[in-house]
Amino acid sequence: MTTLIDNTPKRKKVADGVEQSLAVATSPSTPQSLYAKRVKLYPKLAHGFFRNIKWVALFVLLGIYYITPWIRWDRGLDQPNQAVLVDFENARFYFFFIEIWPQEVYYITGLLILAALGLFLATSLFGRVWCGYACPQTIWTDLFIQVEKFFEGDRNARMKLDKAPWTAKKIYKKSAKHIVWVIIAAMTGGAWILYFHDAPTIARDFFTGHAPTTSYVFIALMTFTTYWLAGHMREQVCTYMCPWPRIQAAMIDEEALNVTYRYDRGEPRGPHKKGATWEGRGDCIDCRQCVAVCPVGIDIRDGLQLECIGCSLCIDACDEIMVKIDRPKGLIAFDTDKNVQRRIDGEKPRINLIRPRTVIYAVLFAAVGSLMLYSLLNRSTLDMNVLRDRQPNYVTLSDGSIRNGYTIKVLNKATEPRQLALSAEDLPSPLIEVAGQRRGADVILDVPADNTLDFRIFVTEDDLAGLAQKTDFTFTMTDMKTGDETTERAIFISGGPK
Repeated sequence: MTTLIDNTPKRKKVADGVEQSLAVATSPSTPQSLYAKRVKLYPKLAHGFFRNIKWVALFVLLGIYYITPWIRWDRGLDQPNQAVLVDFENARFYFFFIEIWPQEVYYITGLLILAALGLFLATSLFGRVWCGYACPQTIWTDLFIQVEKFFEGDRNARMKLDKAPWTAKKIYKKSAKHIVWVIIAAMTGGAWILYFHDAPTIARDFFTGHAPTTSYVFIALMTFTTYWLAGHMREQVCTYMCPWPRIQAAMIDEEALNVTYRYDRGEPRGPHKKGATWEGRGDCIDCRQCVAVCPVGIDIRDGLQLECIGCSLCIDACDEIMVKIDRPKGLIAFDTDKNVQRRIDGEKPRINLIRPRTVIYAVLFAAVGSLMLYSLLNRSTLDMNVLRDRQPNYVTLSDGSIRNGYTIKVLNKATEPRQLALSAEDLPSPLIEVAGQRRGADVILDVPADNTLDFRIFVTEDDLAGLAQKTDFTFTMTDMKTGDETTERAIFISGGPK
């Protein structure tokens, strides 16, 4: 059993006798709740503008997740034709026309930085809009709740069903709901492994029992976590497991847009009576519809709270009531704390999106994004790394010349094989040898498409008069067809002047 603090709102007088509802300060260790203990929530289906946005977000994002692995992308012969693929076996990450190698992990780092900055910017502008519309926990929880409503009915019907004795009808409804939940959870886990294997191949192998053991393990794990988190824990994940509610306080200020109960207009509350005058009272009739539709079970009238995910369903519920009682919409709306105070002070409200923190986040986001784009557009498809032999540092041949050994790793990121000319610059008269054959001033290396090869290279120098004990020189590798070139610095050890 989870014990929470009492969330009875404090009251204080404001201008002209209007009462302002103030929530008890939120603490990470004792989050706010309408309840003294953990209770099951029965969110009511809302109707309106924000509910429609959530429908669109749900279908679009789930569609992207389930469909993306099946999109094909032609990369040439012997290359994977899956548009989005994390290929651990060959150490590649494919994203449509982009191919990321292990040496380019900084692109993944850049994407994570962009995601963090984007989340900071969105939160500083619109509060927990990510949590309300795009977070996977929110998306799957919303889907599971809709399945629950399909089989068991809306809020009142579900509450009545849970209290009713077990009958064949109740067993059918409960069983059908959980079966569909498990199917959705299994599809979620199944779609997850498609991103790490060729989708048609792994799907066939999975059902024939020939898929890797890890695939079955991860599908089972994803099925269980999706079923349990979205079907049973729901709002508890957002309140207790997710760190973002506790971090977001550093991202917002009094000018940030949040789902806000406009207490300057709503207080003092009172029940609606047909024909009664509105003089001396607020627009809130204490119908609690905002609480009934809330997926996390809070009362938005108590102020901004840790549990609130910014889904805006309370706005739709309240607007529907305002229409019925012939009052203006927007008693609950996206607004700022500063605007509420401005209206109390008789000032005109305004939206201030351009603030120091939003400018900083936007500039950093643009800078990181521009740097990544520039790096991607100027990305070389040819690279090499050079490692010089340490034991021995050099070998003196019978004719008096000095030979150094090197291991050169060549990375061909192109989708076709290459012939590469390797030369040693800044040495008087170098001879390069590969696979036991002395070739002269340069050699030709054959590298397959989209591959990495190691070559054992020996550089011999017989003109030692002008060489120091350690001489810097450059390996230059040139594509004989396209002219693409890459260089790498190295050291030639001669043992000192002769």
